[in-house]
Amino acid sequence: MTIVIAAAFAIICYGVAITGFISIGEITDPVQAADGYGFAWFWTFLGTVSVVLGAVSIWIVRTQNNYEET
Repeated sequence: MTIVIAAAFAIICYGVAITGFISIGEITDPVQAADGYGFAWFWTFLGTVSVVLGAVSIWIVRTQNNYEET
């Protein structure tokens, strides 16, 4: 379940980041454009963190040993 949530969150974050990068071309004020880049890069960072955590979850599932207690 963690992998699915991480993937969904990453898709949302990257979608917001792409929208932010695309809309920066319409901004004429340099201060607002810089803030827009910061906003878009922040969402890119969040998406990347989500992908990394999803990859760690996959790694944990694959390397987990199934020990039965007797």
